[in-house]
Amino acid sequence: MTMQLATARAPRSLYIHIPFCTNKCHYCDFTSYVLRGQPVDQYLDALEQEMITTVETLRPEVIDTVFVGGGTPTVLTPPQMERFLKAVSTHFPLADNVEFSMEANPGTTDIDKLGAMRAGGVNRISFGVQSFDNSLLERIGRIHNVDDVYRSLENARQVGFDNLSIDLMFGLPGQTLEHLSDSVDRAMALKLPHYSLYSLKVEENTLFHKLYERNELPLPPEEEEYEMFLLLMKKLQEGGYRHYEISNFAKPGFESRHNSTYWRNEPYYGLGAGAHGYSNRTRHINLKGVQPYIDAAAVKLPRLETFEVSEREAMEDFMMVGLRLLEGVPVSRFQEQFPGQRMELVFGETLEKQLANGLMERIEENGDTIYRLTDRGILLGNEVFGAFITT
Repeated sequence: MTMQLATARAPRSLYIHIPFCTNKCHYCDFTSYVLRGQPVDQYLDALEQEMITTVETLRPEVIDTVFVGGGTPTVLTPPQMERFLKAVSTHFPLADNVEFSMEANPGTTDIDKLGAMRAGGVNRISFGVQSFDNSLLERIGRIHNVDDVYRSLENARQVGFDNLSIDLMFGLPGQTLEHLSDSVDRAMALKLPHYSLYSLKVEENTLFHKLYERNELPLPPEEEEYEMFLLLMKKLQEGGYRHYEISNFAKPGFESRHNSTYWRNEPYYGLGAGAHGYSNRTRHINLKGVQPYIDAAAVKLPRLETFEVSEREAMEDFMMVGLRLLEGVPVSRFQEQFPGQRMELVFGETLEKQLANGLMERIEENGDTIYRLTDRGILLGNEVFGAFITT
């Protein structure tokens, strides 16, 4: 066992989960808990203990990207934030050019907190804006308003952050093309380097799912949701943003390096309650409850589930997530991850079918063969991704 761990390839990316929120949004099924009454300091103790156990189990060489998600990590107070970030840099060797991202909710980022983030090494912030329509924000359970968005971004710039991103959502209940167009225009007027644009997914164990089951969730028709996506692509591309992943647009050089780890099916550490991790062809999910996580982390790695990923499943994952990147999946990268395998032999029938129906294309570039989505395939991405999964 010791030999296997010593020779395992250490991840170069680190995800850390802070599961606390000021409230639970109506669409959210992430591992998150309302902050009031939670043992936050004990959670940070447990998180640092998991860091210690993790690096003892699979020692990192260097960390190129860190992403702190939630929940809402920015509900931590400035002293808690300072303590947490010091623990990260103490236990993980961060590269000089590390991309260190943190999710933030507008309205939870005053100057002092942002200063603590900046001093602690964070250099990229992703704000969960979702919409620039106050009535729509209220309808989906967000507690911030549009003024909070502008104030938070101004505060971030004031303390020296320039790598900023915002999330917007479409396909929301009661949302129209006009609502979305206005939100995108206002977002682009901020001239940020990165935008993430997600369609609503009605997940189980959410308020929206209960309303959907009762036929009380007025979602836009599917045809209008397609129109929304087309509108988003047109506006962002005309604004000089590169559509580099199904849901993400960036100015050159500002693509999310951390998320690209997932899309390239590369290993990553996953720490915190409910966090997922992947290394040495093994995936894990941590315990989700705050107190169970705290109790477990004191004595061992706080795992809910650990399972081996077969080579076939790993190859399917490679295709499914890799095709989200509009650059496509190079045959050479497939062979690097799966020595002795050939993409065309493993997935030949599926590839030919997707090429024939116009959802994918094959190109030759720099001596490499690359398969990628066509413009039509981008709109029907889930259909393409599903085709590579064995049922």
